[in-house]
Amino acid sequence: MEVEVALYSKELQEDPPTGVSGAPTDNNIMIWNAVIFGPHDTPFEDGTFKLTIEFTEEYPNKPPTVRFVSKMFHPNVYADGGICLDILQNRWSPTYDVSAILTSIQSLLDEPNPNSPANSLAAQLYQENKREYEKRVATVVEQSWLNFQESHTEDPR
Repeated sequence: MEVEVALYSKELQEDPPTGVSGAPTDNNIMIWNAVIFGPHDTPFEDGTFKLTIEFTEEYPNKPPTVRFVSKMFHPNVYADGGICLDILQNRWSPTYDVSAILTSIQSLLDEPNPNSPANSLAAQLYQENKREYEKRVATVVEQSWLNFQESHTEDPR
């Protein structure tokens, strides 16, 4: 199991999909830090969103737990950063790797499912008041960039 996770790390470092990145933490290969860049031509463009991915011993038979660490305003993201996405729940397949998970989440940013909301206000605004929805998204995009800059100026790595 840890061997599979290590292989995913190697694959993601050698051939990362556009706009996503991830790697295990220094002290635990089962916990990853990841980053998703907001897709171009969407309200999330220019955003730099941090996530954590936690694998259990049941992986790959059970999906990892994926959460946004960055503040997020999205119909399918819970207040605690949890993500309402079918491939992380009832549509999970052991064939999904970290790249597939991260690119699916990146796609979800631009293509939310307001019929299965984790954030009812975001879902309502997305459907009924796009201007206000995009204004709130712009706020989290700005916060994501500022928080990303702060974390990288504190950490000399």
